[in-house]
Amino acid sequence: MKRYGSQEMSGKLMRVVMRRPGPSLRNADPSAWHYGPTFDGARAVQQYGHFADLVAGSGAEILWLEDRDDGLADAMFTHDPSLMTDYGAIILNMGKPLRQREPELHEEIYAKAGIPILGRIEAPGTIEGGDCVWVDRATLAIGRGVRSNQAGIEQMAALLAPHGITVLGFDLPLWQGEEACLHLMSVISPLADDLALVHAPLLPATFYFLLKEKGIRLVVAPEEEFAASNGLNLNVLPTSPRKVIMVEGFPGTRAVMEAAGCEVKTFAADALCIACEGGPTCLTRPILRLAS
Repeated sequence: MKRYGSQEMSGKLMRVVMRRPGPSLRNADPSAWHYGPTFDGARAVQQYGHFADLVAGSGAEILWLEDRDDGLADAMFTHDPSLMTDYGAIILNMGKPLRQREPELHEEIYAKAGIPILGRIEAPGTIEGGDCVWVDRATLAIGRGVRSNQAGIEQMAALLAPHGITVLGFDLPLWQGEEACLHLMSVISPLADDLALVHAPLLPATFYFLLKEKGIRLVVAPEEEFAASNGLNLNVLPTSPRKVIMVEGFPGTRAVMEAAGCEVKTFAADALCIACEGGPTCLTRPILRLAS
């Protein structure tokens, strides 16, 4: 049975790497980690448990990274330190200095799971997984901004070109500054291979035209909910095409997805996702999705 492979964003989620938060998150200094006023470590751990139950309930196998009080509060956002392809994992280099030690955790779990390493992004290159969007199986879009740079994009292109994959970079705005987090996936969440939820005002224009060219229908989330959630209303996790998990409290965003034929499940995440600037997608590193 296939153990890894993921060059799409919405196929049936079969295996995923997650990190169960513990003391590193409970004891995190919110000012150091740029966490918001609703951060509450103990409640964030509790909310994470509800999210993990939803992921497990979808039928996905979870490969757990444990929090052994290593001080890496953001390591629960397993989407960012690595990228999975059909040819193995790519170990990324984080743009946020406090997260520089996280990729080695991913390398260790892949070694235990028998998943090969296709390559690594090395300094001065940086790429975070939240900036990577598979437009289709042969096209990877990467947001060029605070967390991912041109040197990293060029390294990724060199790694994937032998496998017939085109890598395209798209400029992101500074938005709320260097300390905040605006990934490419902050403005788009694929819902199926032909459907995506977007925040149109921050979508790079050239990326928008590429999506149209590929025949991807764009569902626009309410702008007021994007502002109220710091973009976390848009961060939804597909567990299979048109079946998604999102943060509760944003009925307008839920309604536009349901009108597009999606089944939506929610969980409370004010102390976790809203405060810590990472949503359901950020909390997961898919390592096996079945083609949709």
